[in-house]
Amino acid sequence: MKVLMLGDIVSRPGRQLITELLLDYKQKNDIDWVIANGENLAGGVGLNKKTVQEMFAAGVDILTSGNHIFRRAEAYELLANKNYSILRPANYPPDTIGQGWRVFSNHLGQNILVINLLGRVFFRDSYDCPFRTADQILSQFASHHPQFVNNLDGIFIDFHAESTSEKISLANYLTGRVTAICGTHTHVPTCDEKILDDFTAFVSDLGMVGAVDSCLGVEKNITIKQFLTQLPQKFMWKTSGPSKLTGVLIKTKKGSIKALSIKRISLEFDN
Repeated sequence: MKVLMLGDIVSRPGRQLITELLLDYKQKNDIDWVIANGENLAGGVGLNKKTVQEMFAAGVDILTSGNHIFRRAEAYELLANKNYSILRPANYPPDTIGQGWRVFSNHLGQNILVINLLGRVFFRDSYDCPFRTADQILSQFASHHPQFVNNLDGIFIDFHAESTSEKISLANYLTGRVTAICGTHTHVPTCDEKILDDFTAFVSDLGMVGAVDSCLGVEKNITIKQFLTQLPQKFMWKTSGPSKLTGVLIKTKKGSIKALSIKRISLEFDN
């Protein structure tokens, strides 16, 4: 099985790249699943129905998210509707609307468990412990979905976190129990992809799908001014120019949740 995991899709340039290139790339490379972080889809912050439908039509199978998921009112309706394959981080408080993990099945009969988690280091909000939350989910999955325990093709985690040490620590904590742990949030791809203990694929950050000539998707002059003046600035998201898709392609072993390989992917599009 081949799973493509993509970093945060940022604003219009990111969506355009997905629309123009993903379906063709997916078909030519026999990719079974595309998991992408969608918390920056709509105007750089949050998501809405229009952008979500656009991504699913373009070949994304599952959207994960992060600390911006509730920035737009439409997110509540989308997360409540199980017809949409969208996750919010599982370590929000227990009564938060939406699902933080879910088993997904496709037309090929493949079943995967996808988990969305938020880091705690450098975030202003207080989330539940991602380490203990992961333990709880893996335990709940076995008891709540016994039909999938011996019929699962992979367990994939999007860990939306700022700190590389927190991401690496969670990966080492869960190695041998999950197929892959891929970091998101920083919009900067890292080159530390590896297979841990001959079992679990890991990379600290997938990067982003968005404008190249920007600062993490934001107009670069705005962030420069903010650093020079130390005064708050209104972020304006880059809406045109070349864009790049970054992520990883993970291959798994048939009949097992073990990862066989992880490879960095980078595609460019000049819009």
